[in-house]
Amino acid sequence: MTPNMLNLQTLSTVLYPAGYYAHRIPFDLRVTYPAGWTAFTALKEDGRSGDTVDYQDVPLDILVDSPVYAGRHAKNIDLTPAGSKVPVKLGVIADAPKYLEAKPEQVARHKAMVEQALKLFGAQHYDHYQFLFSLSEQMGGNGLEHQRSSENGVGTDYFTGWNEKTGFTDLLAHEYTHSWNGKYRRPADLWTPNFNVPMQDSLLWVYEGQTQYWGNVLAARSGMRPLPASIDALALVAATYAENRPGLSWRNIQDTTNDPIIANRAPRAYRNYQLSEDYYSGGQLIWLEADALIRAKTGGKKSLDDFARAFFGINDGEWEKQNTYTFDTVVATLDGVLPYDWATFLRERLDGKKGLTGGIEAAGWRLVFKDTPSAYAKANARWGGADFTYSLGLSVGKDGTINDVRWDGPAFNAGIGSGASVVAVNGQAYSNDALEEAVKAAAKDPKASIELLLKEFDRYRTVKLEYHGGLRYPHLERIPGKPDLLTPILTARK
Repeated sequence: MTPNMLNLQTLSTVLYPAGYYAHRIPFDLRVTYPAGWTAFTALKEDGRSGDTVDYQDVPLDILVDSPVYAGRHAKNIDLTPAGSKVPVKLGVIADAPKYLEAKPEQVARHKAMVEQALKLFGAQHYDHYQFLFSLSEQMGGNGLEHQRSSENGVGTDYFTGWNEKTGFTDLLAHEYTHSWNGKYRRPADLWTPNFNVPMQDSLLWVYEGQTQYWGNVLAARSGMRPLPASIDALALVAATYAENRPGLSWRNIQDTTNDPIIANRAPRAYRNYQLSEDYYSGGQLIWLEADALIRAKTGGKKSLDDFARAFFGINDGEWEKQNTYTFDTVVATLDGVLPYDWATFLRERLDGKKGLTGGIEAAGWRLVFKDTPSAYAKANARWGGADFTYSLGLSVGKDGTINDVRWDGPAFNAGIGSGASVVAVNGQAYSNDALEEAVKAAAKDPKASIELLLKEFDRYRTVKLEYHGGLRYPHLERIPGKPDLLTPILTARK
């Protein structure tokens, strides 16, 4: 909570009798808000008394799946597609009124995202949908899925700082996709009768991995993220699993589905080696390869879109109960789209027997490295630092603090760890430009070294990096003579 807004998560406050199905415990929620505030939630109002809102009685599981965003500065933007009888709204709360101002073309792109999702899935598993969206530098950002709503938090400049060439984040598209994938259709081992029964996460590569895939696809199809920026965004993911996940040598994507349980979603040092919840983006690449395979073998007549409609588009309008699935359910649905040995295809990639970037080339593109970052990478480097991941093997914050070090990379092998600060480069006070120029100079002179003065706690030391490969930033480029399957994947459906 801040002076201007509130994120009320009933899951964190509710008490309930143990030993009963959560769906069989009725609750009558009443909330008193500060005077003049507007509240957004998937719950329906049953009455008001002053600043107190009485919401309709709901079972416990629906209550905890229905958080509230409320604020002093608020606007509810209608995103309901033309002709639809099921309303979809974007409830925005902000630190100040000026951040609520959205241009018509910006709203149109968000509305197109909803339209493209409905064309993809072919059904709605909610009676109405309410995006909960905070634009704040005071209340922390987040992204959390619910069946009839989603919690989404970003900085204040979401609308006011919009860059047409790079577009919006895929956050809203990702969380919206979860209404179908994860909330209505849910892995069998993630469904529990109440909140005292532990969940298991073996199918998170579907729950989150395919949601990561569709979230990026829907951002592109709707124009929320332009096609060039969408391809640049995919290049960053491809590079991660081509060169910046050395931990795949000992750990596979399937095993990372245990991370929410064993690590409680805490940050990991040397994530590139330990791995952490890589079922998100690693899963995204698996589903890209599956999509490319279906399109190639059917001559473009079928795609993963057909899987989405068959898997998530069932029982239109049903939402008060979940429809569970297993690994075999996923395989059978894929086989209904294209007869193939899908069990082996999935297990080889999940269990680390095959790499994760095969879908890039299968889609007619290849990963390359250039000496300048893409426009998308530049636009998203808002933290003000510099990324030398694919050259020196480290990333640096704007104050010189080393954020991450690639395991077994040049910086790592020189004894540099995360958390240290770069004070000087070749005797010159640290700046992003100074380090870039040093990398360029070392690429031209094989005898030149890159000398860094580091501050580690209260100690200073000088480290020499013997690296001569120049600046390297990931890009995707077309493979001549090979069909382009990626552009059709990212193009809006009519």
